Amino acid sequence: QVQLVESGGGLVQAGDSLRLSCAASGRTLSSYAMGWFRRTPVKEREFVAAISWAGSNTVYADSVKGRFTISRDNAKITVYLQMSSLKPEDTAVYYCAAASNPYRDPTWYTYWGQGIQVTVSS
Repeated sequence: QVQLVESGGGLVQAGDSLRLSCAASGRTLSSYAMGWFRRTPVKEREFVAAISWAGSNTVYADSVKGRFTISRDNAKITVYLQMSSLKPEDTAVYYCAAASNPYRDPTWYTYWGQGIQVTVSS
């Protein structure tokens, strides 16, 4: 069993940066690929970014490519999502999740955090 807890969310202005963290406990995170997803009023679970267990492979949604960076520190059992040049449309509840590979499809992810709110004002 893996427990995931997100942190770092909040209210920011358009153009600002924010870093989300996802801390894992229960089992080692190093054997799992990790993904970030977000939920908006119109999209239940939108893919944002994913990273392989070794950190050598990263995947991004087109909407965040060039603005967001996913990374991981397996020694700290933590995954990060650095968000820059934030836009109001990035407003969402952000979730981290664990899977065997860095999938875009949320149905392949086994473990999920509880989610954290990010609000970007214009």
